[in-house]
Amino acid sequence: MEFLMKTSRLIVTSKTFARRVAVPIPSKGKMEKFYMTQRHSHSLFIFSIILRKILYRKPDALMGSFNTAPKINNVDSQDDGLELPAGLDTSALLQHVQQLRGGGIEQPSLLTRGFLKPLPVDEDVADGLRCLQLNSVSRVCSAPVEGDASHNIRLLQWNILSQTLGQHNDGFVRCPEEALTWEHRKYLIVQEILQNQPDVICLQEVDHFKFLQTVLGSQNYEGIFFPKPDSPCLYIEQNNGPDGCAIFYKRDKLQLQGYDTRILEVWRVQSNQVAIAARLRMRSSGREFCVATTHLKARHGALLAKLRNEQGRDLIRFVKQFAGETPLLLCGDFNAEPVEPIYATILGCDLLRLGSAYADVKLDREEILQPSEDVGEFVSESMKREPPYTTWKIREEGEECHTIDYVFYTPDRLKIKNCLNFPEGEQIGKNRTPSYQYPSDHFSLVCDFELLPSAENGKESASDGKNETEVEGSKHGSIQ
Repeated sequence: MEFLMKTSRLIVTSKTFARRVAVPIPSKGKMEKFYMTQRHSHSLFIFSIILRKILYRKPDALMGSFNTAPKINNVDSQDDGLELPAGLDTSALLQHVQQLRGGGIEQPSLLTRGFLKPLPVDEDVADGLRCLQLNSVSRVCSAPVEGDASHNIRLLQWNILSQTLGQHNDGFVRCPEEALTWEHRKYLIVQEILQNQPDVICLQEVDHFKFLQTVLGSQNYEGIFFPKPDSPCLYIEQNNGPDGCAIFYKRDKLQLQGYDTRILEVWRVQSNQVAIAARLRMRSSGREFCVATTHLKARHGALLAKLRNEQGRDLIRFVKQFAGETPLLLCGDFNAEPVEPIYATILGCDLLRLGSAYADVKLDREEILQPSEDVGEFVSESMKREPPYTTWKIREEGEECHTIDYVFYTPDRLKIKNCLNFPEGEQIGKNRTPSYQYPSDHFSLVCDFELLPSAENGKESASDGKNETEVEGSKHGSIQ
């Protein structure tokens, strides 16, 4: 059986079936026709099977074959023996994990990155600088954020690379085998996260949640994990359980008010991609905001782009229902470059009225609040300002350098203050990532926001979490 995408029609052909029939499938609020060559009584059933196979492709399905291997339902237990010294602050913990990583042997340092608005090196930490001065640990600094520090939020978004998939499936042909081992990667992951001191952490491809829960928990983080329903990790013998998405938040600064999870749907069929949404309250001010993260379907092609867009539509509905009018941070690995439909679907959605943090960080506040009235122009201009890449790797198929990870936010209630820059090609190295110096094929995205009150510039609106009037200048389309 074969399938291909022609405009909005999915055409399925088979030598087994002799008749062509039209099967109505609900989409975009109306009935679209998908033409199938098969028996009339089984047509919808067959289509459902095909769709599920596309959405639940197993590790050996990279070229289109579907794996029928049985699941290996291991549990997250490979880090059960982990013990950390009690009472370590962040600096001491990073020194400790650096020693554990090296095993007494000096290892290449984690890639050094700087923020867009760096602070002079000679400033002191006590002056509001988030900077760790460690001899053997890379140094990350950012400028103090203007305004009341109690309203500032630092978010870290990162696909950390599933250990099971990265080591046994993804085919990183230029990465040394030792650099892909969990013993090497896990401490680099911890270092990349903690040296940035985020308030909120959103992660994808997490298949060692207990390890992160233990290490980050020692630094006063609390986490939420939601696995994929049919994780491809479970079809690999050495797995540590399913991979999924996770959100961590700093307990001493933020209080969890509630959270929800969702298995994303495509044309009312559950896919293998998930999302988490959490409502957080700032302890100092009582202001609330929502954060949501997801990891959409991977692979290239028009059909997969269509499926990602449908997942995005379902994500929007889920997030809107959960967040209401509360300020929103929506981030993740969307597996789609800005030219794909999903980018325009999110930015052009009138239900959420979002902007892209990395695209907006260099703009004046007035430009952000008064975008073009033309939705297409608004999306096109944002697209041009995205970073050149968020993932850079070499697989068996060749070199891949793409922008597919994003941090979207509510511009009228969240002010983007700073973003962590990406390393240059020469710094990354000719073998790209993952490597001895970086544990994932995706780079982390780190953004500083200021959570604004519910009324700005004299415009009246309802209190946090309630319906509020639309800020003038927010020109967006709508989701059907």
